[in-house]
This record gives sequence, structure tokens and C-alpha cells, in this order.
Amino acid sequence: MTTPIPSDIPDLPALPGGPTLVPSPVPATAVVTPVRRPVTAVFRLLTAAAAATAVTIELVLGSPAQVLSQFTIQSSILLTVVMTISARRAWTTHRPLPDALTGATLLYAVIAALVHHLLVANPSSPFTTPSPPTGWHAITDQTLHTAIPIAALANWLLLTASGHLHLRQAAPWLLYPMAYLAFSLARGDLLLPGTPNRYLYGFLDVEQHGYKSVLGNALLLGLGFYALAVLLITLDHIRPNLVHHRAKTGFRLGPPVG
Repeated sequence: MTTPIPSDIPDLPALPGGPTLVPSPVPATAVVTPVRRPVTAVFRLLTAAAAATAVTIELVLGSPAQVLSQFTIQSSILLTVVMTISARRAWTTHRPLPDALTGATLLYAVIAALVHHLLVANPSSPFTTPSPPTGWHAITDQTLHTAIPIAALANWLLLTASGHLHLRQAAPWLLYPMAYLAFSLARGDLLLPGTPNRYLYGFLDVEQHGYKSVLGNALLLGLGFYALAVLLITLDHIRPNLVHHRAKTGFRLGPPVG
């Protein structure tokens, strides 16, 4: 004979305090194995070395103050730093740099290349350079305006995960070109009229075209840069993702027992 179940079961007393989560002593690296990417690291390091070498040659052959005032040189220095850090992180399995930073670096490298080939080195452009570079200047010119931007694009397309850029990043990316415009105009005002290379780019030459035309050129270029940024962001979301990180866990599931 079994004992009957009582109709009224007294409530259990409440436990003091809420449940506390005990931090796991197992690090995340013990569960997910970090992925080392030596090929990516070597490619980025070679790109950074090529850009740094070209910038160094320009500094040795020319006036450092004038060379450092060029948009191409400044963007190449930024690319050198970003590529070097990215190479180290790919080699040591650290988290990649923020996509907003790497996207901006790519945008500035592409801007430097397009402005050079479409406006500065184009014989049909009204802002073309009267005397093209020769000797070592010709080599560094092609390195900084052609080889390095192509390498930056290849790194983005082949060695960087897709879908991480966002439209809200496009406008902040233009802060540096706007700051460079202000710097270029201020630099030209501080130099005496007739100084060689007073304005480093013909479309920003206030002495020859006046402020109205220069600001008009800057506005058109700014709109073009914004459209280029939007294009890069759009391509980032439709391009295939060639970077596959296969997560390797420290646990292996076996077949069911029984």
C-alpha cells in the first residue's frame, strides 16, 4: 500500500541572491583554434615594403617638405603602416584591424591612382604635368600610382573577408581629403607667389585658376570621391568571400554509442 500524495505541498523557501555565472577557466583559444595566414602576411609585408621604399626614394631625391605635402605620399605612408600592422596580425593570428580603417586606406590609394592617371598624367587633361618624371622619379611614380593601388585592391579582393564595410562609413572617409584641401590651400597662401610647386596639383592652383574655379573643382572631386566610396562599399557586399576561416574546435563528436 502506497502513501497518498498530500493535496497541499508547501512552497520551497527562496534561495538567497540570484544565480551567479562562474567564469570558465578555459580560454577561447582552447575551443577555437586561431588561423595563421602566412601568405597574406607576406603579401601585405611586401606591399608595405614597396610603398616605403618608393616614399624613401622620393624623400631622398626631392625636398622632404614638398614630398610630404603630396596626397600620394601621405596616403602611401598610411598604407605602409596599415599593411605592416595587418601583416603582423595575419601572421600572429590576432584580430584584424577595423574595417573602417582598412577601407579608408584602400579608398585613398585608389583616389591617388585615379587622380594621377586621369588628371595629372593624362595628356588630354587641362591639369596635366608639363614635364613627366624621369629616372628614379619615373619608377617611384609608377610604383606609388599603379603598383601599390593594384596591390591594395588585390589584398582587399582576395585576402580580406567581404561584407564588412557599411554605407555610414563613406562620409567620414572624406574628412581626410577635405583636410588635405584646406592644407593645400593654406600651404599655397603661405608660400610666396612664383614659388615653384606652390600648388602641387593643377586643379588646386589658386594662382592660376582662382578660388572660385578651385573650389568648384574640389566640389566635383569630392562628389566623385563619395561615389567611389559608395561603389567600394557596394562591391564589398556583392563580391565573393574568398577568405574562409574554418573553425577548429577542441572537441570532437563521436558516433552515438549503442
